Amino acid sequence: MRSEPREIAKADFIEGMAKGMAVLESFDTERQRLNATQAAERAGLTRAAARRHLLTLAYLGYLDTDGTHYWLSAKVLRFSGSYLASARLPRLLQPTLNRLAAQTRESFSAVVLDGDEVVIVARSASVGGQRLMAYGLHLGARLPVHATSTGRVLLAAMPRAEFSAWLKGRELPRLTPRTTVDHKALRALVAEVKANDFAVASEEHELGVHALAVPLRNMQGRTVAALNVVASPDRLVPQLMQQDLLPLLLDAARELRPLL
Repeated sequence: MRSEPREIAKADFIEGMAKGMAVLESFDTERQRLNATQAAERAGLTRAAARRHLLTLAYLGYLDTDGTHYWLSAKVLRFSGSYLASARLPRLLQPTLNRLAAQTRESFSAVVLDGDEVVIVARSASVGGQRLMAYGLHLGARLPVHATSTGRVLLAAMPRAEFSAWLKGRELPRLTPRTTVDHKALRALVAEVKANDFAVASEEHELGVHALAVPLRNMQGRTVAALNVVASPDRLVPQLMQQDLLPLLLDAARELRPLL
């Protein structure tokens, strides 16, 4: 789970840096190219301020531009590359994900929670010459919490009051005809995950995608991430799942617990 933000003295808060990061975060899959007006709206800035930040970020090499619109450059990957190279969690999880993929020839991922999304921080490597990158996901990919098996595992780990605060007033986008968007229905699903200690999501994020997830807890019992497998629907039939994939995930979670 993402660590809670710490309080910071006003004198220590660098407002310009916060605004610059807001501009960078305004780019996503829906808006890959932005002009100053669009960036201002998405980052909550005036157009003049957004324009200065865009120009500065382009000068530093983090954005490319045609003079009117801006888009992320490859340089922003330095942040994710440095995280993956230095962070402890991905390095601990990678050997286990590779072993599970070799055993099953399925695709495994580990994710953490970041606000409205889950972020893939480790992913199983290729097996037998085939790249196990189901539906084009990659390290650093961000997925909606409400529509994924891992997201529901991480929501179930929240205290009830925290989950209620997270859900209050939140619109749950419909990504496929099977996406759960009703608050009451999502509450019921999260309660079921909390009781069962695993989650299944079938075609809620993307048609044809079926996933099973379990929590990864440390020795203090705190959920720090979620582990999932993307599999064909016939392997997620309840009887086969309980005989096959679920025990593998639960065993892996128990083995990893002393390391987390």
